[in-house]
Amino acid sequence: DSATIRTQIDGIVEQVLVKVGDRVSEGMTVAVLEDTDQRLAVLQAQANLAQEQSNLSRLEIGTRPEIIAQRQAEVKTAKAREKEAQDNLKRLRSLQEEGALSERELIQAQTEADAAYSERLRTEAILAEALAGPRKEEIAAQQGRVAAARVALEQAQVELARTNIKSNLSGVVQSREVSLGDYVESSDALISIVSKEELDIFLEIPEQLSAQIEPGLSVELRARALPNWRQTGKIIALLPVTNTTSRRQLVRVNLPNPPADLRPGMGIQGEVKLPIETNTTTFIVPRDALSRRRDEWLLFTVENGVTQEFTVTMVEDMGETVAINHPDLQAGQTIVFSGSDGLSDGTHVRVINTEDN
Repeated sequence: DSATIRTQIDGIVEQVLVKVGDRVSEGMTVAVLEDTDQRLAVLQAQANLAQEQSNLSRLEIGTRPEIIAQRQAEVKTAKAREKEAQDNLKRLRSLQEEGALSERELIQAQTEADAAYSERLRTEAILAEALAGPRKEEIAAQQGRVAAARVALEQAQVELARTNIKSNLSGVVQSREVSLGDYVESSDALISIVSKEELDIFLEIPEQLSAQIEPGLSVELRARALPNWRQTGKIIALLPVTNTTSRRQLVRVNLPNPPADLRPGMGIQGEVKLPIETNTTTFIVPRDALSRRRDEWLLFTVENGVTQEFTVTMVEDMGETVAINHPDLQAGQTIVFSGSDGLSDGTHVRVINTEDN
């Protein structure tokens, strides 16, 4: 497994905490971006939330007694000023009727009386609102503003947290793509990590054995680079593709807890013991004794100077020798192990060299 650690926000690289080859654990901080803007955004969001929560508290509690008392005092004062203005207007009207006062002074007194009347109505309305308290609609609207402020704070905190870039995989740093002071944008690659907790081994098998290979079979693994290492893994999948050149199929073997010196890309050899039916006889012959024609493996025996062709099944490829099977083959038969490519069934031949195997 491997992973590329990427940024989720734009910013300037302030710290890179790992180097190539360092081991990291899942959740470990591997790089830090400059976070001044994000911290200021969090402080602003906190202040906005506090203000909206305070407004909501005032609405939910209702008008405090001291505020109501203040509103009542304002109404009382407004009534007193209105009475004073009305008394003054009445007095001036009497003077105007007697001819001792001008029309202009009377109009001014009327204006003052009207203003006192309006002020008394305004203070009474404010007192009535204070006594009634906030409406449900006002409280619901303010609750919505508090929720929005809380979401804004959470988003600001997420943006701040993203300045600390963490690994999502345990493994070893394979490459580092940035340096201090680099400006990065969202989704830019920072670090590549290779997991060493588990490895998948891909082995090639001859296509004629693919029918005998199935998930769950144990495979003994070894590597030339690690001569003292042996470990058993399980086949977990067969890839449904055969290499057209080598005529081999890939199988995947899971290897938990691999040794520290085993590196991705190393050559691995595997040995799997195939289940063989008890009534099947298997023969070991030199690989050169087999002739490949189309998708078949052919073996020729010789009896009384005449060849007989057998289409055999390759049970296991062991390099210079192979294990084969055919129900009509018998021990002790003479086989052709050189020059079989030009033969056909029933060809007359002259044996010029024999070897006992």
